[in-house]
Amino acid sequence: MENDERKKLVAELQALIEKGQAHVTLWDALEDLPANLRGATPAELPYSIWQLVEHLRIAQKDILDFSASADYQEIEWPKDYWTAPLETVSDEKWEAALDQIKQDQQTFIQLLQDDTRDLFATFPWGTGQNLLREAMLIADHNAYHTAEIVVLRRIMSAWH
Repeated sequence: MENDERKKLVAELQALIEKGQAHVTLWDALEDLPANLRGATPAELPYSIWQLVEHLRIAQKDILDFSASADYQEIEWPKDYWTAPLETVSDEKWEAALDQIKQDQQTFIQLLQDDTRDLFATFPWGTGQNLLREAMLIADHNAYHTAEIVVLRRIMSAWH
């Protein structure tokens, strides 16, 4: 792949991960969320917004770790990907989770921008995955669960 083509592809992947393109971003979905709704779980639904945020953080970190190194240690599905419900989520805990999501996104984007990494090369430690696939997985997974956050906010009448 030509260097210019690679840069264009990486820029598109970065925009997809950070900006959501056709989807609302996680940051827009969480904007002005009242603190008392972070841990609220509406009747008949399995997760709170907090649990979805934590799931996004954990899954994205797992994808980053997998993509970055052959020393990746697999975590157990679904146990390690979902956190227990919390009725109250402190500002510190909330901000730490959001900061980790942002930081891990930037670290993953740095992997994409590393010209020594072939976006299409199969990871020797995986089962056919490559960096391009993992970038699309982060974008797709984050969009899916961000949409769930939007729905939860609408159900709880906290979304415009």
